[in-house]
Amino acid sequence: LVCGGGPGGLCAAVSAARNGADTMLVERYGFLGGAATNMLVFPFMTRFAGSEQIIDGLLQEIIERLDAKGGYGGPDRPYMFDNELLKIVADEMCLESGVRLLFHSCLLGADTKDGRIESVRIHNKSGEQTIVARMHVDGTGDADLAYLAGVPCEKGRERDHLTQPMTLNFRMHSVDKSRMPNRERITELYLKAREEGRIDCPRNDVLWFETMRDDEIHFNTTRVIRADATDAEDLSKSEIEARRQVAQYIDFLRNDIPGFENAHLQMMAPQIGIRESRRIIGEYMLTAEDLLSARKFDDCIARGSYSVDIHDPDGGGTVIKRVPPGESYDIPYRSLVPKRIDNLLIAGRPISSTHEAHSAIRVMPIAAAIGEAAGAAAALCVSGGTVPRELDAAKLQRVLLAQGANLGDHRP
Repeated sequence: LVCGGGPGGLCAAVSAARNGADTMLVERYGFLGGAATNMLVFPFMTRFAGSEQIIDGLLQEIIERLDAKGGYGGPDRPYMFDNELLKIVADEMCLESGVRLLFHSCLLGADTKDGRIESVRIHNKSGEQTIVARMHVDGTGDADLAYLAGVPCEKGRERDHLTQPMTLNFRMHSVDKSRMPNRERITELYLKAREEGRIDCPRNDVLWFETMRDDEIHFNTTRVIRADATDAEDLSKSEIEARRQVAQYIDFLRNDIPGFENAHLQMMAPQIGIRESRRIIGEYMLTAEDLLSARKFDDCIARGSYSVDIHDPDGGGTVIKRVPPGESYDIPYRSLVPKRIDNLLIAGRPISSTHEAHSAIRVMPIAAAIGEAAGAAAALCVSGGTVPRELDAAKLQRVLLAQGANLGDHRP
């Protein structure tokens, strides 16, 4: 059973099914893609270290399938993708691999005994249902299944447990890009409008991206601070606050920024984007030092090169610490294996890591690679009659390499 169909959960389900496991994927929305579709997170961050492509496998398959449908940016617009076509690609990959999909289904609870999940309870239009599986993968992004099963978790930075801010992504259409100022000038005008009280957002700059459409601009620039994404009331208030900020941004852009005079709001993400919530405590806790030193692990199951990128949990700034040029770091299998529960693995950003390390490994390509490994490991545990913490990492690495993953020098 895979709970959550974002980049991590999607790749986990496909990987598990292709390795022979009878696999069900439960998703609360009516489509897959997670942050890439329901949060409108865009674009894909880097999957390269220098000139080397370090994230391959299922993520590369997703990109190739998008490209075949005209839904990937290609050489002239690297890392851009069509979030609507991604929903179709995700469906096709799951169905072709034999994954059973259950949409519009919310996780209610996990029943455990002797350190194992015995059953998972969900709710959907059919009412409350119980699912029994031998292995489970948490692809919720917020470690919801792990938390409900009693896995110890952390949230936020160590000193006050505040998490990185939430952001509601939105897009403006009918933009005359030929008249747009550069990034520095847009931020300068934004800060002036903020000083004048015409816009009220704690972020200190304006973050935007071009999309695959010639007259559209994507904004990842609203900022909701001091809110807990795992608290229902906080999450509700954050959605409302972020929409208030979007309304101010629309007025600011149309009144202050050349090229936006006739622009209009194309869309807001279905839900606010969450950078950080729970992180499990697992067999190994990945640190910023591991990443910035480009550390290698014997049980490597994925690689990354994205920077430590901490959006201030209590303010408007962003701290970025980069990996040495051309270098990459390993993500160890042990960080996917939670304490206390024996038949559970984590796919995506809630793996065992510090607040600082999480800020790097949270991005979608890395989440997809982690998910692919979690799904393969779950299938191996089922077929081999073992549990994740006793699985031979070398055996898992061989499977991942056969699927096209790039594990660097690891060739067991």
